[in-house]
Amino acid sequence: MDIGARVAEARTGAGLTQAQLASAIGIERSALAKIETGLRRVSAVELVAIGRELRRRVEWFVEPGPEAIVSYRAAHAETATQRIDTELERIVRDVEFVVESHPQLVDNQPNPSKQPGSTNDAETLAAEARGLLGLRPDTPANDLTGLVAGIGLLSFAVLLGDGADGGTVLLRTGGVSVINGDLQAGRRRLTLAHELGHYLIADPYTTDWRVASADTEALETRLDRFARALLLPEEDLRDRWSEWTASGEVRDAAVRAGSHYRVDMSTLARRLTECRVIDADTANYVRGARTRRADIVEMDLVVHHEMEPVSLPRPYERAVLDLYRSELISEDRALDLLLDTFERDELPDLPPTSQGEIWTFGPRPMTPQPMCSTPVH
Repeated sequence: MDIGARVAEARTGAGLTQAQLASAIGIERSALAKIETGLRRVSAVELVAIGRELRRRVEWFVEPGPEAIVSYRAAHAETATQRIDTELERIVRDVEFVVESHPQLVDNQPNPSKQPGSTNDAETLAAEARGLLGLRPDTPANDLTGLVAGIGLLSFAVLLGDGADGGTVLLRTGGVSVINGDLQAGRRRLTLAHELGHYLIADPYTTDWRVASADTEALETRLDRFARALLLPEEDLRDRWSEWTASGEVRDAAVRAGSHYRVDMSTLARRLTECRVIDADTANYVRGARTRRADIVEMDLVVHHEMEPVSLPRPYERAVLDLYRSELISEDRALDLLLDTFERDELPDLPPTSQGEIWTFGPRPMTPQPMCSTPVH
């Protein structure tokens, strides 16, 4: 019954009718209907075919999944599973598998912080977070994926199309964030900063459909403020903005600030406004500014490609390669865990098999028996 319900859930999520899926895997629609309602068993061969057609691993149909996601679904049974939910579950399963052998991946998780109850609380939480990440007050939060991995949050950028900006799942230790790689670079960084806020206050499972948008929910609004304060620390922003505007136009200052802090112009304009550095008219002007190729050359700016999809946290990649090099996982499993970001010939070479291993079968070493010295009649 449970497997059948999971088949129905995956089929619905993929936008297929029973007739379409049944035809694709070579069974009658009525047979699939009975599988989904628990009136007919599903064979291993059929389940593999269903998984291949619906782009799900077999384990997804037979194992309950991450605890936080299962609890969320139980409480929101009426809510259709969205793509961010599917990607989160897939990646969380992968991370949990890898963490079993490499628990250091999610070490250094900080103690949960109190939810910010005001904008001042959000600013305070951002200052604390910068300290946890090892950032000085005047240091931009470059390589945000690497920084958050240092406190146990593994972030993945994948293509999600129109929909959620990101989502986070809290593991027993550490956490996993999935960021919509279809967003622009500055927006991706803002989303990860927002997800870091969820991680720090220990939200077990969240999916965010809009970041830095209308004030629809108090906590989300404060975590938006937290994200901006994390990426654009107020005192440093004030000093640099004063310096840049003193030696150039507002547009040039905006372009320099966007490049320095690696944020989009909308985020920059809103942060400058809430810090009372610029007025509303100037904010609208900044929001409409665009970085031109000439700006990159003339201002000697660096073009950033942080979290371009598909991207994985480097410590996680190293752990997967270590499992493969140790021959604890197969080549196909390694490529799957790396979300197909590697080609087969890009995996490391495995050590050659020694002569002694010829006699090894499974976990027990088998040694050759000595030849009998008694004459055979």
